[in-house]
Amino acid sequence: MHFRIKSFFSYFIKLLPYLKTTFIYVLVALLVGIILGLILTVFKLRKNPFLRTLSIVYTAIFRSIPPVVLLFLVYYGLTAIVQGDSQNRLFYVCVTLTLLSSASISEIMRSSYCSVPHGQYEAGESIGLTNIQIARRIMLPQAFYFALPNLSSIIIGLLKDGSLAFTIGLVDVFGKANLLNNTTYSKYILEIYTALAAIYWLMAIVIEKVFGRVDSLLSKDKRKNQ
Repeated sequence: MHFRIKSFFSYFIKLLPYLKTTFIYVLVALLVGIILGLILTVFKLRKNPFLRTLSIVYTAIFRSIPPVVLLFLVYYGLTAIVQGDSQNRLFYVCVTLTLLSSASISEIMRSSYCSVPHGQYEAGESIGLTNIQIARRIMLPQAFYFALPNLSSIIIGLLKDGSLAFTIGLVDVFGKANLLNNTTYSKYILEIYTALAAIYWLMAIVIEKVFGRVDSLLSKDKRKNQ
């Protein structure tokens, strides 16, 4: 089997339009996951034992279940429980990835929040700020700075975990690669999956570069304010 450069570029171009579906479930899972993750973080930092236990158990469960198992549980479980539309596969992928991302994000935000020196909180209290104002103006911006490198890893993880969507029939960039391979009877399997790998690799590079740039800008602002 020899590698055909022309076929590689041909399949690379054919796969690109299906990135739209991939971007949709990554973006939804990230945004909703951040909101849910922040709520879980607040629960973990509260003294209420019920809320703390609830958030800890939630995190432990969804960080332990393999993504493909969770996807099957969500897809087949929800459709059976609520008699949902099994054809809306994108919805079930978004739900699965949101559960996964929120659990990881909550741990990242908790550790990042705890990394902020406690003296910052005391300084906010000394000038009469409320707990919410201290969190919003002082603690959370600094926690976000500490969490930034890990958030890029979360996004790359969502890209890779989302590739499992083909197991329930969603045609994203990975699913399309499988379809192309099947329709060509694996004649161009090396070119197809090399093109797919190149797409994931390029996306990972772009994400790391963007977050690296943001981190650099935030570092400059932080040094100016010191």
